[in-house]
Amino acid sequence: MRVCTLASGSKANATLVEAGATRLLIDCGLGPRILAKRLAEAGVAPASIDAVIVTHEHIDHMKGLAQAVAKWHWPVISTAGTLDGIPGIPRERQMRIAYGDAPTVGECTVELVAVPHDAAQPAAVVITARRSGARVGVATDLGHVPESLGDAFERLDYLVFESNHDEIMLRTGPYPPFLQARIASATGHLSNRQTGGLLQRIAHKGLRQVLLAHLSQQNNEPSLALAAAKDVLKRTAFRGAVACAAQDAVSRAGEPITPQMQLAL
Repeated sequence: MRVCTLASGSKANATLVEAGATRLLIDCGLGPRILAKRLAEAGVAPASIDAVIVTHEHIDHMKGLAQAVAKWHWPVISTAGTLDGIPGIPRERQMRIAYGDAPTVGECTVELVAVPHDAAQPAAVVITARRSGARVGVATDLGHVPESLGDAFERLDYLVFESNHDEIMLRTGPYPPFLQARIASATGHLSNRQTGGLLQRIAHKGLRQVLLAHLSQQNNEPSLALAAAKDVLKRTAFRGAVACAAQDAVSRAGEPITPQMQLAL
């Protein structure tokens, strides 16, 4: 299995997951031209994508979706509430699934898990490679971590997870009070501290890669997000790779953390 983000943040989001011959895109916040360029950087032709999974209807997750579907004829997998909020997707291209369903797409199963966010029917995604059993969890917009998501994300091999803001930077930053309150709410976005709580729960020695995603460009710094995550992970059995996903580039986690490196965390 291979997992990388093509864009991650408030401007646009897209994540590529490959398992065997199956290629899945999670979210499509990039226009077709830039999306094709990022996919090429990852060594993937847009026409080879088997399906796109949409987590929710906010513009940074679906801005380029209708154009991409018209151009490359992708099936679109999501909840009914999300698909009802996205114009321009032909009904014959829609695969509407409920939370907890696990349809098969190529060599993978796809499961949507409910998350708390201010959208119609938002979801996190768990993709399982049927042949190898490898599992990836992706959750990038949620205000808190429900117990059900922690359960769904146990024993992952790969994780792409929101680490949106530093709490002090949010409180003292440029955003007006109403926007600060929305971000910090139970249906907003996760802080570095909240992300650490999820990492502490699900980290295990088989977790190979963690990508911290959807970092705020105004209310966070990659160094702060990484420091918070590593402070938690160094107290667990995790020995994989951890990195921050970029807004405007293809991102993968770096080299696995060795015992010597772990001591320096």
